[in-house]
Amino acid sequence: MGRLVGIARRDKKRAEMQTLQEADIMQTSGVALDFRGKPGDRQVTVISADVWRQVCAELGRTIPWTTRRANLLVEDIELPRSAGGEIRIGAARLQVTGETDPCSRMEEQCEGLKAALQPDWRGGVCCRVLQDGPVRIGDTVSFFDAS
Repeated sequence: MGRLVGIARRDKKRAEMQTLQEADIMQTSGVALDFRGKPGDRQVTVISADVWRQVCAELGRTIPWTTRRANLLVEDIELPRSAGGEIRIGAARLQVTGETDPCSRMEEQCEGLKAALQPDWRGGVCCRVLQDGPVRIGDTVSFFDAS
């Protein structure tokens, strides 16, 4: 089992990420008050702290995880590299819908970051909310394969 170590949201496109200690995750809005949280396949994005540390080491820089612009940072759990599984964080349940593709915004923030995130789903996963629930830093994270 893993652990939730970061929660972030932003209120508009290109806005700075705001870190939180807790948040509600909802089918109607993803992470509460996040501008991208509309119903659909990309309501919540999740990235691995372990992978983020590897990326930073490769780039030779310490970069805040919020640079990735993901909503949730998890550690001690391997994120899937295919769609369909389920991530449970506290009471919330998320269905993995696909890879979070690194965009040109990554390169604007740190040269080489986009390329470093491209292989093996290192940019994280996109999710749809299956079940509402509050999440807090330190919550248990588990993954269940769809098969």
